[in-house]
Amino acid sequence: MTAVIDASVVLAWLQDEPGSDDAEALLMEGIIGAANWSEVLQKATQHGVPAELAGQLLASFGLRVSDVTRQDGEGAAALWRTGSGISLADRLCLALGLRLGLPVATGDGRWADVVGAPELLLVR
Repeated sequence: MTAVIDASVVLAWLQDEPGSDDAEALLMEGIIGAANWSEVLQKATQHGVPAELAGQLLASFGLRVSDVTRQDGEGAAALWRTGSGISLADRLCLALGLRLGLPVATGDGRWADVVGAPELLLVR
């Protein structure tokens, strides 16, 4: 299934956390936004895995990286609500799903409360 993938899904798989089996299947046809890609590579580096190696591994699964567009920026701004706790990277991920007309896979259950969000696939 093609879906937009949040960093939390990739990290669940990389760190063998709950939901890693579901995450692996999503990586095969998934699309991740550049902001979330940066989060994944930063976390890999933080855990002692070179960013280049982590990137090559994920690309070998077929995970594609999408640039952040002006439309994504505008969509992310429209999803912002005071006190929601949803970060800019999270909103950019949701906006990418809206732009591409795809569901968004995440490990963050708080996203279900985001008004105007695309279909969510909760992994965990």
